[in-house]
Amino acid sequence: MADADASLPALADAVATIVREAAAMAFARWHTAFARWEKAPGEPVCEVDLDVDTLLHRRLAALVPDAGWLSEETADNPQRLARRRVWVVDPIDGTRDYIRGRPGWCVSVALVEDGRPVIGVLDAPARDEVWRAVAGGGTTRNGARIIAGGRMALAGARAPVDALPKADRDLVAVEKPNSIALRIAMIAADRADLVATLRWGNEWDIAAAVLLASEAGASVSDALGAPLLFNKPDPRAYGVLVSVAGIHAAAVERLATRARAAIG
Repeated sequence: MADADASLPALADAVATIVREAAAMAFARWHTAFARWEKAPGEPVCEVDLDVDTLLHRRLAALVPDAGWLSEETADNPQRLARRRVWVVDPIDGTRDYIRGRPGWCVSVALVEDGRPVIGVLDAPARDEVWRAVAGGGTTRNGARIIAGGRMALAGARAPVDALPKADRDLVAVEKPNSIALRIAMIAADRADLVATLRWGNEWDIAAAVLLASEAGASVSDALGAPLLFNKPDPRAYGVLVSVAGIHAAAVERLATRARAAIG
């Protein structure tokens, strides 16, 4: 692991302070009356998402004025593609849990530089958890350093899912927060061993979390085993596969055939 850029830890402190403010605002309005609707079938959003997005955009833009912006709740501006650094933000990852009054949501912020996250912060106030990572500097949860597990066998691996498909019943289902960022963070903290999706996903869902996982020693790829890059013209990837390092190759082998079939 390379040494962290000397300027990144101080910047990460400032980012965490801003994310804490945003998370506190969201937490204060949790379990209250607020407007909610669907952007598309199965894609809930609420007014708190938008308010958190506005706060983060204002504060983070002032912190790093030359950085672009990519957020789930802001219309995409292709000018970000000309920027070396870009904020990649999900104001409330796990909106479905937020709306239902469940704790599986967080505010997710990453600073991406040259296509790769260099700062990642997840703030989950309903779970009393703050996750931070800096490229080359490791991962912490509530200030304590965390390391992913050392499992070497895919069978028996813990996966945060509601139910396991028949083909994967040699795995072990564990708690599944609605936020995919929190599910990935579970691997960084040795609370799970494998998170895998076989669908198109967005950069803002995973940018901060994949840095948390990789800095904790986990392996990260798309569903076919290829590296994940960020701030792409189309800010999506087909699937995400995050696991403890010892089972990643076996997980790719199991999932790649399904992924290719799904992509067509």
